[in-house]
Amino acid sequence: MKFSALALIPITYAAAFAPCSGPVGCKSSTVLRSAQKDNQEQQGGLADFWKHVDPLKQQVATGAATAFLAASMWASPASLVGLPDVANNVDHPAMSPFVSVANAKEMASGTGSRVNKDPDSLLRLGLPINNKEVRGLQTSIETIKQDIGSKRKSAALDGVKKSRTTINQKASKMTASCRDASVCTEILGKMSEGLDPLESALRDSSDAFQGSEQERTALDKAYKAQDNVQKLLSTLEEQMVPAGYKTPVPEEYSDLPQLEGGRATVEMVLKKGDGGKFRVEGKLYDKAEMKMVIDGFNAPVTGGNFIDLVDKGFYNNMNIQRSDGFVVQTGDPDGPADGYVGTPSKTVGKGKHGERLIPLEIFVVGDKGPFYEITIEDEGRGGAATTLPFSSYGAMGWAREEYDANSGSSQFFWLLFDSDLTPAGKNVLDGRYPCFGYVVEGADFLADIKEDDVIVSAKVTDGMQYLKRAEKAKPVAVPAEALE
Repeated sequence: MKFSALALIPITYAAAFAPCSGPVGCKSSTVLRSAQKDNQEQQGGLADFWKHVDPLKQQVATGAATAFLAASMWASPASLVGLPDVANNVDHPAMSPFVSVANAKEMASGTGSRVNKDPDSLLRLGLPINNKEVRGLQTSIETIKQDIGSKRKSAALDGVKKSRTTINQKASKMTASCRDASVCTEILGKMSEGLDPLESALRDSSDAFQGSEQERTALDKAYKAQDNVQKLLSTLEEQMVPAGYKTPVPEEYSDLPQLEGGRATVEMVLKKGDGGKFRVEGKLYDKAEMKMVIDGFNAPVTGGNFIDLVDKGFYNNMNIQRSDGFVVQTGDPDGPADGYVGTPSKTVGKGKHGERLIPLEIFVVGDKGPFYEITIEDEGRGGAATTLPFSSYGAMGWAREEYDANSGSSQFFWLLFDSDLTPAGKNVLDGRYPCFGYVVEGADFLADIKEDDVIVSAKVTDGMQYLKRAEKAKPVAVPAEALE
């Protein structure tokens, strides 16, 4: 049985995740068929769309779908981690009021007037750091990228000037938050140097005729230079994560894999099931290659489960099982089991075919750690922003049955986010399903990954040291006299 990744409709992502039934699997889902029908209706124009959408979806769009989406859950109590992190003496990133010029909810969760769709930016915002100077620098550098894209060259040059001023005047305040101040000083020096070619490229683009080949070439150079500075920014912020930092997770989940105190990188290669080629923006490719960052700071249990399965080779040679224009989904193995069959957690239990189940894991902005086994609405915090939002193309989410918060095992999906279909304030995935990472390279391939395409390989290329597998119970010694 495949878990429905989404019943996505225009205007809002109505997350149903209902289990599919019937002889044709997921295609038999009533919710999915209805969503596809609405998607066709939407082609006639948004103004006309609302005349046709059924009452339930109107309720979803107006926020009244909470009752529908938060229906019956397992009876096990939610474990809320909300105690101060005294040992590490650090706030989680989302707790800092200095994440950007816009408020934290808008930037982190994409639920305000601005939707942050940049996976690298979202990952930076998800780091457990609290330094307003580096967040201000981040805003300046990221805004340059937006200005380049819209050809606001003067504004981009102003951003370069502002970034350089911040580095020169506030370096000491930034390095004070680093594990090793000398390392951060070196990074800031490289960032300052990297602003020179960025400024030069922007000036060249300003001098070129609009629409000319010279302008395009100069803007391409500006993009690359900005990306180099942005990567150094990520390295700088990662240095600000306190040594030994670990996101608090309830002890009852210690018998599940966890991604503890860091992030991991997964590289995946896919091929067409029919032997054909992938088409991306008019170009043909023999294989699709994607790089994903899995976040143990914000989804330690979900991320740890995924990395554990990747390392075991679970996803190798597995088919893509859903590709409907809204999500690309996989993780359902051959046979009767709906997920990975392995040693279950004592707290969460196992599925009907022995699947290892993991609890629903949600991390809200301002909390010290995730809460478990309950949706954000049932927790009484509907509308709160999550630290890893579903606002980026290729955001990775954990699939589960609609009415069972703890039914996830190994099925996951990539969300084909479209801000036109999910405008600010209408994202109903956050807080109902865990986002545990993003595609940071190769996300464009998702547009042409179809059902029955094959994951040739999935490998953990970085961060395996953060995977903490459940320790096996030690055998208990039995006194000799007890055997007599």
